[in-house]
Amino acid sequence: MFNQLMRWVLGDRLSNSQLGEQNFNVFRGMAILSSDAISSVAYAVEEMLWILVPIIGLASYLWMPRVAGAILLLMLILIFSYRQTVEAYPNGGGAYIVAKENMGTIYGLIAGSSLSVGYIVTVAVSICAGTAAVTSALPVLYPHRVLIAVVIIVLLVIGNMRGIRESAQIFSIPTYAFIAAMLALIVAGLLKYFSGNYTPTAAPVVAHVSFGTGVVSVFLLLRAFSSGCSALTGVEAISNAVPNFAPPSQKNAKAAYLLLATAVLVTFGGVAYLVRIYHAVPDPQLTVIAQLTIDVFGKGFMFYFIQVATMLILAMAANTAFAGFPTLLSVIAQDGYVPRQLALRGHRLNYSNGIIFLAVMAIILVLLFQGDTHLLIPLYAVGVFTSFTLSQSGMLLHWLRLKPK
Repeated sequence: MFNQLMRWVLGDRLSNSQLGEQNFNVFRGMAILSSDAISSVAYAVEEMLWILVPIIGLASYLWMPRVAGAILLLMLILIFSYRQTVEAYPNGGGAYIVAKENMGTIYGLIAGSSLSVGYIVTVAVSICAGTAAVTSALPVLYPHRVLIAVVIIVLLVIGNMRGIRESAQIFSIPTYAFIAAMLALIVAGLLKYFSGNYTPTAAPVVAHVSFGTGVVSVFLLLRAFSSGCSALTGVEAISNAVPNFAPPSQKNAKAAYLLLATAVLVTFGGVAYLVRIYHAVPDPQLTVIAQLTIDVFGKGFMFYFIQVATMLILAMAANTAFAGFPTLLSVIAQDGYVPRQLALRGHRLNYSNGIIFLAVMAIILVLLFQGDTHLLIPLYAVGVFTSFTLSQSGMLLHWLRLKPK
Protein backbone atom coordinates (compact mmCIF):
# COMPACT_ATOMS: atom_id res chain seq x y z
CA MET A 1 0.00 0.00 0.00
CA PHE A 2 2.78 2.41 0.96
CA ASN A 3 4.74 1.64 -2.23
CA GLN A 4 1.63 2.24 -4.35
CA LEU A 5 1.02 5.58 -2.62
CA MET A 6 4.62 6.69 -3.16
CA ARG A 7 4.47 5.65 -6.83
CA TRP A 8 1.29 7.70 -7.27
CA VAL A 9 2.79 10.76 -5.57
CA LEU A 10 6.34 10.61 -6.95
CA GLY A 11 5.86 8.72 -10.24
CA ASP A 12 7.29 5.46 -11.53
CA ARG A 13 10.92 4.57 -10.97
CA LEU A 14 13.28 5.63 -13.76
CA SER A 15 16.33 3.68 -14.91
CA ASN A 16 19.79 5.25 -15.19
CA SER A 17 19.56 4.96 -18.98
CA GLN A 18 16.79 7.58 -18.88
CA LEU A 19 18.99 10.18 -17.19
CA GLY A 20 19.64 12.03 -20.45
CA GLU A 21 15.90 12.40 -20.98
CA GLN A 22 15.69 14.38 -17.73
CA ASN A 23 17.90 17.26 -18.94
CA PHE A 24 16.34 20.60 -19.88
CA ASN A 25 16.81 23.12 -22.70
CA VAL A 26 17.77 26.80 -22.47
CA PHE A 27 14.29 28.21 -21.83
CA ARG A 28 13.25 25.62 -19.27
CA GLY A 29 16.69 25.65 -17.70
CA MET A 30 16.59 29.42 -17.26
CA ALA A 31 13.10 29.18 -15.77
CA ILE A 32 13.90 26.47 -13.25
CA LEU A 33 17.40 27.65 -12.26
CA SER A 34 16.93 31.43 -12.43
CA SER A 35 13.48 31.90 -10.93
CA ASP A 36 15.16 32.94 -7.66
CA ALA A 37 17.05 35.86 -9.23
CA ILE A 38 14.04 36.90 -11.33
CA SER A 39 11.52 36.66 -8.50
CA SER A 40 13.66 38.83 -6.22
CA VAL A 41 12.08 41.77 -8.04
CA ALA A 42 9.08 41.10 -5.81
CA TYR A 43 10.92 41.92 -2.58
CA ALA A 44 14.43 43.33 -3.20
CA VAL A 45 13.25 46.89 -3.96
CA GLU A 46 10.88 46.73 -1.00
CA GLU A 47 13.71 45.70 1.31
CA MET A 48 15.67 48.80 0.31
CA LEU A 49 12.65 50.96 1.15
CA TRP A 50 12.36 49.35 4.59
CA ILE A 51 15.88 50.63 5.30
CA LEU A 52 15.61 54.08 3.71
CA VAL A 53 12.06 55.37 4.21
CA PRO A 54 11.94 55.41 8.04
CA ILE A 55 15.16 57.45 8.17
CA ILE A 56 15.26 59.81 5.19
CA GLY A 57 11.60 59.84 4.12
CA LEU A 58 10.90 61.17 0.63
CA ALA A 59 14.64 61.40 -0.10
CA SER A 60 14.47 57.60 -0.35
CA TYR A 61 13.00 57.93 -3.83
CA LEU A 62 16.06 59.87 -4.93
CA TRP A 63 18.64 57.44 -3.50
CA MET A 64 16.89 54.09 -3.99
CA PRO A 65 17.22 54.09 -7.84
CA ARG A 66 20.93 54.85 -7.48
CA VAL A 67 21.40 51.93 -5.11
CA ALA A 68 19.37 49.74 -7.48
CA GLY A 69 21.63 50.81 -10.35
CA ALA A 70 24.70 49.70 -8.39
CA ILE A 71 23.04 46.34 -7.71
CA LEU A 72 22.28 45.85 -11.41
CA LEU A 73 25.88 46.67 -12.30
CA LEU A 74 27.09 44.09 -9.79
CA MET A 75 24.68 41.54 -11.25
CA LEU A 76 26.13 42.05 -14.73
CA ILE A 77 29.64 41.52 -13.34
CA LEU A 78 28.51 38.33 -11.60
CA ILE A 79 26.79 36.96 -14.69
CA PHE A 80 29.89 37.66 -16.80
CA SER A 81 32.01 35.85 -14.19
CA TYR A 82 29.71 32.83 -13.93
CA ARG A 83 29.57 32.48 -17.71
CA GLN A 84 33.35 32.01 -17.54
CA THR A 85 32.83 29.47 -14.76
CA VAL A 86 30.45 27.50 -16.99
CA GLU A 87 33.09 27.47 -19.73
CA ALA A 88 35.92 26.42 -17.42
CA TYR A 89 34.02 23.94 -15.24
CA PRO A 90 31.35 22.16 -17.30
CA ASN A 91 30.71 19.47 -14.68
CA GLY A 92 29.04 21.93 -12.31
CA GLY A 93 29.80 22.70 -8.68
CA GLY A 94 30.06 26.45 -9.20
CA ALA A 95 31.89 28.38 -6.49
CA TYR A 96 32.83 25.20 -4.61
CA ILE A 97 34.79 23.70 -7.49
CA VAL A 98 36.29 27.03 -8.55
CA ALA A 99 37.55 27.90 -5.07
CA LYS A 100 38.74 24.37 -4.32
CA GLU A 101 40.79 23.94 -7.48
CA ASN A 102 42.28 27.44 -7.57
CA MET A 103 42.58 28.43 -3.91
CA GLY A 104 42.66 25.17 -1.96
CA THR A 105 40.27 22.71 -0.32
CA ILE A 106 39.49 24.87 2.72
CA TYR A 107 38.35 27.77 0.53
CA GLY A 108 36.26 25.40 -1.53
CA LEU A 109 34.53 24.10 1.58
CA ILE A 110 33.91 27.65 2.81
CA ALA A 111 32.33 28.50 -0.55
CA GLY A 112 30.30 25.28 -0.54
CA SER A 113 29.01 25.82 2.98
CA SER A 114 28.16 29.47 2.20
CA LEU A 115 26.20 28.41 -0.87
CA SER A 116 24.44 25.68 1.07
CA VAL A 117 23.28 28.13 3.74
CA GLY A 118 22.26 30.56 0.99
CA TYR A 119 20.11 27.91 -0.68
CA ILE A 120 18.34 27.11 2.61
CA VAL A 121 17.65 30.80 3.25
CA THR A 122 16.47 31.16 -0.38
CA VAL A 123 13.73 28.60 0.15
CA ALA A 124 12.58 30.23 3.40
CA VAL A 125 12.67 33.81 2.04
CA SER A 126 11.05 33.01 -1.31
CA ILE A 127 8.22 31.02 0.24
CA CYS A 128 7.56 33.66 2.92
CA ALA A 129 7.59 36.44 0.30
CA GLY A 130 5.21 34.40 -1.85
CA THR A 131 2.93 33.97 1.12
CA ALA A 132 3.02 37.76 1.60
CA ALA A 133 1.70 38.15 -1.95
CA VAL A 134 -1.18 35.83 -1.09
CA THR A 135 -2.03 37.69 2.10
CA SER A 136 -1.86 41.02 0.24
CA ALA A 137 -4.61 39.78 -2.06
CA LEU A 138 -6.51 37.97 0.71
CA PRO A 139 -5.81 39.76 4.03
CA VAL A 140 -7.98 37.24 5.90
CA LEU A 141 -5.19 34.67 5.43
CA TYR A 142 -2.51 36.81 7.12
CA PRO A 143 -2.75 35.01 10.51
CA HIS A 144 -2.16 31.68 8.73
CA ARG A 145 0.95 32.74 6.78
CA VAL A 146 3.29 30.28 8.55
CA LEU A 147 1.07 27.28 7.81
CA ILE A 148 0.69 28.37 4.18
CA ALA A 149 4.47 28.64 3.81
CA VAL A 150 5.05 25.14 5.22
CA VAL A 151 2.40 23.62 2.93
CA ILE A 152 4.00 25.24 -0.15
CA ILE A 153 7.43 23.83 0.79
CA VAL A 154 5.92 20.33 1.10
CA LEU A 155 4.31 20.68 -2.33
CA LEU A 156 7.66 21.74 -3.81
CA VAL A 157 9.29 18.65 -2.34
CA ILE A 158 6.72 16.45 -4.05
CA GLY A 159 7.17 18.27 -7.37
CA ASN A 160 10.95 17.95 -7.27
CA MET A 161 10.91 14.33 -6.16
CA ARG A 162 9.03 13.51 -9.36
CA GLY A 163 12.14 14.33 -11.37
CA ILE A 164 14.03 17.07 -13.19
CA ARG A 165 12.12 17.13 -16.46
CA GLU A 166 8.67 17.04 -14.86
CA SER A 167 9.56 19.79 -12.40
CA ALA A 168 10.89 21.91 -15.29
CA GLN A 169 7.62 21.48 -17.16
CA ILE A 170 5.61 22.42 -14.07
CA PHE A 171 7.77 25.35 -12.97
CA SER A 172 8.75 27.07 -16.23
CA ILE A 173 5.28 28.52 -16.94
CA PRO A 174 5.02 30.63 -13.75
CA THR A 175 8.46 32.14 -14.39
CA TYR A 176 7.49 33.47 -17.79
CA ALA A 177 4.03 34.44 -16.53
CA PHE A 178 5.68 36.59 -13.86
CA ILE A 179 8.01 38.21 -16.39
CA ALA A 180 5.01 39.00 -18.60
CA ALA A 181 3.09 40.38 -15.60
CA MET A 182 5.99 42.64 -14.61
CA LEU A 183 6.40 43.89 -18.17
CA ALA A 184 2.68 44.69 -18.31
CA LEU A 185 2.91 46.52 -14.96
CA ILE A 186 5.99 48.50 -16.00
CA VAL A 187 4.68 49.51 -19.43
CA ALA A 188 1.19 50.39 -18.16
CA GLY A 189 2.65 52.23 -15.18
CA LEU A 190 4.92 54.37 -17.31
CA LEU A 191 2.14 55.15 -19.79
CA LYS A 192 -0.28 56.08 -17.02
CA TYR A 193 2.19 58.28 -15.20
CA PHE A 194 3.55 60.20 -18.17
CA SER A 195 0.11 60.61 -19.75
CA GLY A 196 -0.95 62.54 -16.65
CA ASN A 197 -3.74 60.10 -15.70
CA TYR A 198 -2.18 59.00 -12.42
CA THR A 199 -4.15 59.44 -9.20
CA PRO A 200 -2.86 57.65 -6.06
CA THR A 201 -5.30 54.90 -5.02
CA ALA A 202 -3.34 52.37 -2.95
CA ALA A 203 -3.32 54.45 0.27
CA PRO A 204 -1.37 51.88 2.32
CA VAL A 205 -1.44 51.91 6.09
CA VAL A 206 1.85 53.56 6.99
CA ALA A 207 1.42 54.48 10.64
CA HIS A 208 4.47 52.33 11.43
CA VAL A 209 6.66 54.39 9.09
CA SER A 210 8.23 57.58 10.38
CA PHE A 211 8.98 59.97 7.53
CA GLY A 212 12.14 61.27 9.11
CA THR A 213 14.72 63.68 7.82
CA GLY A 214 17.81 61.76 8.87
CA VAL A 215 21.21 62.18 7.31
CA VAL A 216 22.05 60.20 4.17
CA SER A 217 25.17 58.38 5.35
CA VAL A 218 27.44 55.90 3.62
CA PHE A 219 26.43 53.26 6.14
CA LEU A 220 22.75 53.83 5.46
CA LEU A 221 23.25 53.42 1.72
CA LEU A 222 25.43 50.34 2.25
CA ARG A 223 22.74 48.80 4.43
CA ALA A 224 20.14 49.47 1.74
CA PHE A 225 22.55 48.04 -0.83
CA SER A 226 23.02 44.91 1.29
CA SER A 227 19.26 44.37 1.62
CA GLY A 228 18.69 45.04 -2.08
CA CYS A 229 21.38 42.53 -2.98
CA SER A 230 18.88 39.82 -2.15
CA ALA A 231 18.18 40.35 -5.87
CA LEU A 232 21.50 38.62 -6.59
CA THR A 233 20.64 35.36 -4.90
CA GLY A 234 20.38 32.45 -7.27
CA VAL A 235 22.71 33.90 -9.93
CA GLU A 236 25.18 31.07 -9.33
CA ALA A 237 22.57 28.30 -9.69
CA ILE A 238 23.11 27.80 -13.43
CA SER A 239 26.85 27.30 -12.99
CA ASN A 240 26.16 24.78 -10.22
CA ALA A 241 23.95 22.66 -12.45
CA VAL A 242 25.56 22.76 -15.92
CA PRO A 243 25.23 18.95 -16.33
CA ASN A 244 21.44 19.30 -16.02
CA PHE A 245 21.31 21.09 -19.40
CA ALA A 246 20.85 19.15 -22.62
CA PRO A 247 23.96 18.90 -24.85
CA PRO A 248 25.79 21.08 -25.63
CA SER A 249 25.36 21.83 -21.92
CA GLN A 250 27.94 24.63 -21.71
CA LYS A 251 26.50 26.55 -24.63
CA ASN A 252 22.95 26.18 -23.31
CA ALA A 253 23.95 27.23 -19.79
CA LYS A 254 25.72 30.37 -21.09
CA ALA A 255 22.67 31.22 -23.21
CA ALA A 256 20.49 30.83 -20.11
CA TYR A 257 22.69 33.41 -18.36
CA LEU A 258 22.04 35.90 -21.17
CA LEU A 259 18.29 35.38 -20.81
CA LEU A 260 18.60 35.86 -17.06
CA ALA A 261 20.55 39.11 -17.44
CA THR A 262 17.95 40.53 -19.83
CA ALA A 263 14.99 39.53 -17.66
CA VAL A 264 16.43 40.95 -14.42
CA LEU A 265 17.67 44.20 -15.99
CA VAL A 266 14.24 44.97 -17.41
CA THR A 267 12.05 43.83 -14.51
CA PHE A 268 14.19 44.91 -11.53
CA GLY A 269 15.13 48.22 -13.14
CA GLY A 270 11.56 48.87 -14.24
CA VAL A 271 10.01 48.14 -10.85
CA ALA A 272 12.64 50.30 -9.09
CA TYR A 273 11.74 53.21 -11.38
CA LEU A 274 8.00 52.72 -10.80
CA VAL A 275 8.58 52.78 -7.05
CA ARG A 276 10.41 56.07 -7.48
CA ILE A 277 7.68 57.82 -9.46
CA TYR A 278 4.69 56.29 -7.62
CA HIS A 279 6.25 56.64 -4.13
CA ALA A 280 5.29 53.17 -2.88
CA VAL A 281 5.75 52.77 0.87
CA PRO A 282 6.74 49.58 2.76
CA ASP A 283 3.81 48.03 4.58
CA PRO A 284 3.80 44.61 6.33
CA GLN A 285 0.31 43.73 5.07
CA LEU A 286 0.50 45.13 1.51
CA THR A 287 3.57 44.47 -0.60
CA VAL A 288 5.14 47.15 -2.78
CA ILE A 289 4.20 45.16 -5.91
CA ALA A 290 0.59 45.07 -4.70
CA GLN A 291 0.62 48.84 -4.12
CA LEU A 292 2.00 49.51 -7.60
CA THR A 293 -0.59 47.20 -9.14
CA ILE A 294 -3.44 49.02 -7.39
CA ASP A 295 -2.07 52.40 -8.52
CA VAL A 296 -1.69 51.25 -12.13
CA PHE A 297 -4.59 48.84 -12.69
CA GLY A 298 -6.87 49.28 -9.69
CA LYS A 299 -8.05 46.34 -7.61
CA GLY A 300 -9.49 44.33 -10.47
CA PHE A 301 -8.45 41.30 -12.51
CA MET A 302 -4.86 42.45 -13.09
CA PHE A 303 -4.34 42.98 -9.36
CA TYR A 304 -5.23 39.38 -8.56
CA PHE A 305 -3.41 38.04 -11.62
CA ILE A 306 -0.18 39.78 -10.64
CA GLN A 307 -0.49 38.64 -7.02
CA VAL A 308 -1.00 35.04 -8.16
CA ALA A 309 1.90 35.28 -10.62
CA THR A 310 4.09 36.78 -7.88
CA MET A 311 3.14 34.05 -5.43
CA LEU A 312 3.87 31.33 -7.98
CA ILE A 313 7.24 32.74 -9.09
CA LEU A 314 8.33 33.14 -5.48
CA ALA A 315 7.31 29.58 -4.76
CA MET A 316 9.18 28.49 -7.86
CA ALA A 317 12.18 30.58 -6.79
CA ALA A 318 12.59 28.12 -3.98
CA ASN A 319 12.84 25.53 -6.74
CA THR A 320 16.15 27.12 -7.78
CA ALA A 321 17.47 25.92 -4.45
CA PHE A 322 15.83 22.53 -4.85
CA ALA A 323 17.66 22.18 -8.18
CA GLY A 324 21.02 23.64 -7.14
CA PHE A 325 21.41 22.56 -3.50
CA PRO A 326 21.19 18.76 -4.02
CA THR A 327 23.51 18.97 -7.05
CA LEU A 328 26.07 20.99 -5.09
CA LEU A 329 25.95 18.60 -2.14
CA SER A 330 26.33 15.62 -4.47
CA VAL A 331 29.59 17.09 -5.78
CA ILE A 332 30.85 17.73 -2.23
CA ALA A 333 29.74 14.23 -1.19
CA GLN A 334 31.73 12.67 -4.02
CA ASP A 335 34.78 14.38 -2.52
CA GLY A 336 33.96 12.84 0.86
CA TYR A 337 33.17 16.01 2.84
CA VAL A 338 29.48 15.34 3.47
CA PRO A 339 27.63 12.00 3.82
CA ARG A 340 27.86 9.99 0.61
CA GLN A 341 24.12 9.31 0.71
CA LEU A 342 23.74 12.86 -0.62
CA ALA A 343 25.47 11.77 -3.85
CA LEU A 344 22.98 8.95 -4.52
CA ARG A 345 20.13 9.44 -6.99
CA GLY A 346 16.61 8.48 -5.98
CA HIS A 347 14.15 6.36 -7.91
CA ARG A 348 13.31 9.38 -10.14
CA LEU A 349 17.05 10.05 -10.80
CA ASN A 350 17.16 13.12 -8.55
CA TYR A 351 19.19 13.63 -5.37
CA SER A 352 16.22 12.92 -3.10
CA ASN A 353 18.17 12.99 0.17
CA GLY A 354 19.40 16.52 -0.56
CA ILE A 355 15.87 17.63 -1.46
CA ILE A 356 14.43 16.35 1.83
CA PHE A 357 17.28 17.82 3.91
CA LEU A 358 16.83 21.24 2.28
CA ALA A 359 13.07 21.21 2.93
CA VAL A 360 13.46 20.31 6.60
CA MET A 361 15.99 23.08 7.24
CA ALA A 362 13.86 25.67 5.40
CA ILE A 363 10.76 24.73 7.38
CA ILE A 364 12.72 25.17 10.62
CA LEU A 365 13.67 28.72 9.52
CA VAL A 366 10.07 29.55 8.59
CA LEU A 367 8.88 28.41 12.01
CA LEU A 368 11.65 30.21 13.90
CA PHE A 369 11.09 33.54 12.12
CA GLN A 370 7.29 33.16 11.93
CA GLY A 371 7.27 33.65 8.16
CA ASP A 372 8.63 37.22 8.33
CA THR A 373 10.59 37.97 5.14
CA HIS A 374 12.16 41.13 6.57
CA LEU A 375 13.74 39.19 9.45
CA LEU A 376 15.07 36.49 7.11
CA ILE A 377 16.66 38.79 4.51
CA PRO A 378 19.74 39.74 6.63
CA LEU A 379 20.70 36.05 6.80
CA TYR A 380 21.58 36.29 3.10
CA ALA A 381 24.36 38.83 3.28
CA VAL A 382 27.45 37.02 4.57
CA GLY A 383 26.85 33.66 2.89
CA VAL A 384 25.95 35.01 -0.53
CA PHE A 385 28.82 37.47 -0.76
CA THR A 386 31.31 34.96 0.62
CA SER A 387 30.56 32.54 -2.22
CA PHE A 388 30.55 35.35 -4.81
CA THR A 389 33.93 36.63 -3.63
CA LEU A 390 35.57 33.21 -3.51
CA SER A 391 34.17 32.23 -6.90
CA GLN A 392 35.40 35.35 -8.67
CA SER A 393 38.77 35.27 -6.86
CA GLY A 394 39.19 31.67 -7.95
CA MET A 395 38.31 32.50 -11.55
CA LEU A 396 40.85 35.35 -11.52
CA LEU A 397 43.58 32.94 -10.37
CA HIS A 398 42.41 30.44 -12.99
CA TRP A 399 42.72 33.08 -15.70
CA LEU A 400 46.14 34.26 -14.48
CA ARG A 401 47.42 30.68 -14.49
CA LEU A 402 46.07 29.51 -17.85
CA LYS A 403 45.65 32.82 -19.72
CA PRO A 404 42.76 31.62 -21.96
CA LYS A 405 41.29 33.97 -24.55
